[in-house]
Amino acid sequence: MTALSLHPTGPPRSAPVRKKKAIRGGDRLSATFMLAGVAIALIWANLPGDTYEHFWEIPLGVSIDQMSWTFTLHALVNEGLMTLFFFLVGLEVKRELTIGQLTDRSRAVVPIAAAVAGLIVPAAIFILFNLSDGDAGAWGVVISTDTAFLLGALALIGPTFSARLRTFLLTLAVVDDIGALLVIGLFYNSGLNLLPFVIAVALMVLTALVRFLPVGRGFAYAVLGAALWGAVFLSGVHPTLAGVAVALLIPVFPPRRSDVERAAQLTQAFRESPSPGYAAAVTRSLRDSISINERIDTGWRPYISYGVLPLFALANAGVPIDGATLRDALMSPVAWGIVAGLVLGKFIGITGATWLVRQTGWGQLAPGLSLHRVAGGAALSGIGFTISLFLVPIAISDPHTQDLARVAVLAASVIAFGFGWAIISIGDRIAPPHPVGFKLARPVDPHRDHIRGPMDAPYEIVEYGDFECPFCSRATGSVDAVRDYFGERVRWVWRHLPLDQPHPHAQEAAQAAEAAGMQGKFFEMAVTLFAHQKKLERDDLFAYAADLGLDTEKFAEDFGSPKVDHHIQDDRLDAEIMDLNTTPTFFLNGRRHIGPYDSASLIRALEAGPAREIHVHKKPDASASGAAEPPVTKKD
Repeated sequence: MTALSLHPTGPPRSAPVRKKKAIRGGDRLSATFMLAGVAIALIWANLPGDTYEHFWEIPLGVSIDQMSWTFTLHALVNEGLMTLFFFLVGLEVKRELTIGQLTDRSRAVVPIAAAVAGLIVPAAIFILFNLSDGDAGAWGVVISTDTAFLLGALALIGPTFSARLRTFLLTLAVVDDIGALLVIGLFYNSGLNLLPFVIAVALMVLTALVRFLPVGRGFAYAVLGAALWGAVFLSGVHPTLAGVAVALLIPVFPPRRSDVERAAQLTQAFRESPSPGYAAAVTRSLRDSISINERIDTGWRPYISYGVLPLFALANAGVPIDGATLRDALMSPVAWGIVAGLVLGKFIGITGATWLVRQTGWGQLAPGLSLHRVAGGAALSGIGFTISLFLVPIAISDPHTQDLARVAVLAASVIAFGFGWAIISIGDRIAPPHPVGFKLARPVDPHRDHIRGPMDAPYEIVEYGDFECPFCSRATGSVDAVRDYFGERVRWVWRHLPLDQPHPHAQEAAQAAEAAGMQGKFFEMAVTLFAHQKKLERDDLFAYAADLGLDTEKFAEDFGSPKVDHHIQDDRLDAEIMDLNTTPTFFLNGRRHIGPYDSASLIRALEAGPAREIHVHKKPDASASGAAEPPVTKKD
């Protein structure tokens, strides 16, 4: 890759800034579109005449031979298009359970407990308000948080260093979605018809087997998904759950090194000899290197966020608001139960469960995430817009009571937003948040760290990785390309972060590299380990030492020595202080890099970032373990 191809005209923006702004911008835009739908619906519903109600009750029909189905435009949105929304929810649930936040049970225990309490407490409060009126069965209206509005509200508030809170709320929202889906399926169905239900189960089995098809998987998922929707509809279960079922049966997996390397090889072949055959092969290889779960989510999410959800808001938020309606709402136990359940129930349940789990020691918040921020997020979780409005006509039969419930949902969402904003703003003034892991915790030490490049280089890359990680830089070549680009102007520093759960051989591979480093061949061993990532058993490691010409007896002694173990553990502790939990993680000029870590992105981020302090060391007379003169610090 040439140098000219790496840089756009003008100074580039760093990857972390771009990514954070893109996330906040997407959240805000989605919330803005939904708010626009709400505003239009309210204005339309309060115009003279009943055009709003008449429009959404327009009948539509489908006929095939002697069979026909009739439904309204409102049903098309709520039972048809909203299936796509629940499909995306299912994809996210599957991804988080398989490769996301919910795979680390120790880190997920707090948001999981908080989400469960955030489901139970609001329902209990609603039931208390409606025990004597016969509407207690509508408790499902208050249990769920609107993820899109929640993240949009957080982006609008814009607190500093909000990434931890956003991750916590996302994890909580996934568990919240699981609970809401179970509630809809178990408590809000019209009775089970056995034959269509059996057909639905058979279709789900066929859907699970689609992953084994050599071609046409996308088409097969679409056809079986449509058939499953019909079977679920006829079985008496709400048909939107068909979207969830299909999503949970679609496989998800992290990118595999072999697939990525295959794509790179085909891309190189296409570059050298452009042809339609190579172009098609490159397209297929790139597609297959990412799971279909993530491809569908990325491709469909904009249409759902900016199309389906605003349309749903337009179709469901329109309620006539006049003096009589407001008076009835103020006197309605259903309305008060909804407001109290969403605003107070979510706040009390989530905040209380978080505090309790921390006090008992069952779980801990992520570093840098304070309880007042969790309380602010809990208050924002009272925005229950989408699922709440979705369940109103299902859980409540009386049309007038439905209108009162919609008014209460809208009021609760506004109150929850203001409540959350106040808690976060006041809390941040009293206890200002500080970034965690933004700066490198321990400066580079030339007498303990493994460094390639001159110590007085103006650019520095510190990489935390493990030798079994398929995407650490020596495997993908990104750092090699950066070093080729900068030459003597960059130094690369390797530090260990063995991820024991996904990479069971990473710890001993790190020990082997350190033991080889005791004989001056750390980087030679590192290259060997990356080249043989599928063969990292202890016998393999000792064979590599022999191939490198090391003293095998000394290697064996150093392999299990306290010095080697302490070096790796020190790197692990540094990573824990900075809350690092993925590999590779890069620090560029002492600041954590967030975003893509391909060579072009690293180069742009290095050149766009602030200058680092340069430590010029006198070269020691003896080995690296000997004494050295104190460093002289200067600004680049």
